[in-house]
Amino acid sequence: MRTIDWNDESNSIVMIDQTLLPSEYKVIECTTLASLCEAIMSLRVRGAPALGAAGGYGMALAARLSSAKDMDALLKDMQVAAKTIKATRPTAVNLAWGVDRILHAINDAYDLKGIKNVALSEAKRMADEDVVKNRKIGEHGARLLEDGDVVLTHCNAGRMACVDWGTALGVIRSAVEDGKQIQVVACETRPLNQGSRITAWELMQDNIPVTLIADSMSGHLMRKGVINKVIVGADRITGDVVFNKIGTYTHSVLAKEHEIPFYVAAPLSTFDLEGWEETVPIELRNEDELRSFNGKAIAPKDAKVYNPAFDATPMENITALITEKGVYYPPFLLDELFI
Repeated sequence: MRTIDWNDESNSIVMIDQTLLPSEYKVIECTTLASLCEAIMSLRVRGAPALGAAGGYGMALAARLSSAKDMDALLKDMQVAAKTIKATRPTAVNLAWGVDRILHAINDAYDLKGIKNVALSEAKRMADEDVVKNRKIGEHGARLLEDGDVVLTHCNAGRMACVDWGTALGVIRSAVEDGKQIQVVACETRPLNQGSRITAWELMQDNIPVTLIADSMSGHLMRKGVINKVIVGADRITGDVVFNKIGTYTHSVLAKEHEIPFYVAAPLSTFDLEGWEETVPIELRNEDELRSFNGKAIAPKDAKVYNPAFDATPMENITALITEKGVYYPPFLLDELFI
């Protein structure tokens, strides 16, 4: 199934619970806005494109659940839901993009039923578009990979981070689909191990060769000449930086030092044309994510912790941006992408 979808029979959001992977593959159901927000904050659903779909479906769910008797009251409920959903993860721009797209779409509705129907149809359209966009990203990016390449990736930018196919892993999947022999080196991505739990699992499901390493090993492999390319996803791209899972910046510095191409694969919905590094809040995660692992203490319980979810990679460290419209090289004039 898709990573996140809508169940027409129960009028609810269904998703793969990513916190259980790889030990258990389980589909869960969100029937309330609170359950969706919990799923987003706990990373049951995660990844920029998937969060965009979650934002859209969340607004559709809010419309269905509203007991409002007139349009003004329903629109007010929708605004409250929008604020609630956006607050769950402030750094990833796709979440707010998905919410705002529904708010814009319902402006054309004329009654209560129309608002609810438009919200759901637009959310479904967004999810369908995500699959098409990711396929195009994969098609464009695959041309950058050569037969025999060993590609390093960080976190998870695969189908679990999207509705389907993936961005960074979508590029790899498309290259393999084209007949190229590609090997992947997946960084574990501490502290929540999206690389080891999800990326390695995804690639093994597709029979794509993958080797798992600790995050701190990437420089060692680059220096030894093992890594040919680096491809990552993105949670927000501004005019000066790419925000992605914490640790991405370190890999970009190492890749630049060793003259290894560093690519970022992301749909245009991840671009924030008005933002800059200083204007974007960095999500701080629970301190216990670093103090414990799988329920066991790995640090003193009162150890001081700093746990940002993302870091910023400056544009000068990026070889190219891969989008559904094509591959873009420096200087990155982001406005031109939307012409």
